[in-house]
Amino acid sequence: MPTRIYLVRHGATDLTAEDRFAGSSDVPLSDEGRRQAACLAERLKREKLDAVYASPLRRTMETAHTLAIPHGLEPIAEPGLREIDYGHWEGLRRSEVESTFQAEYAIWQEDPFAIAPLHGESGVNVLNRALPVMRRIVERHRHCTVLLVSHKGTNRLLISSLLGFDMRGYRDRLEQSPAALNILDFMSEVHARLHLFNDVSHYEER
Repeated sequence: MPTRIYLVRHGATDLTAEDRFAGSSDVPLSDEGRRQAACLAERLKREKLDAVYASPLRRTMETAHTLAIPHGLEPIAEPGLREIDYGHWEGLRRSEVESTFQAEYAIWQEDPFAIAPLHGESGVNVLNRALPVMRRIVERHRHCTVLLVSHKGTNRLLISSLLGFDMRGYRDRLEQSPAALNILDFMSEVHARLHLFNDVSHYEER
């Protein structure tokens, strides 16, 4: 029996709606984000979860609490699951970054895995802390089902690495919508099979 990981992105925030860089910014869910998380909690309430882990930021912990309550679980904060720190772009709209830091943004767009904004993190930095966390969780909960709540960039990096994608294209080739559900089955700490990707059917038609 494999170890099953439900990998979830947190629900929407006000900064999500405004298309702002909010990697390390500690913001709560918006009303829409809370609705999305509640819909996912309803979808998963009959599943057997053995543990819930989450990035320690407010938006991820709030999502994780909503999902954990039906199972009588308390989310465990894992700092390694935090989102990319966008450095001096934090809080700015994407359009503002494109115009104000034009050259820096263009270089980053070419290879966001290796390049970081000033005072921020590259994809390499994030994967180096997030992937060992996921592997430890899989090892700790062999043959169980565990839910992880993380972020758009972090989830895309984890999935890209586990499936052997070209990491330079993780932003262009993979989407992670708010409160999206991904399902990964692990036969070992390093061999994963993707069963479900970026599924938001629990709220998209409601």
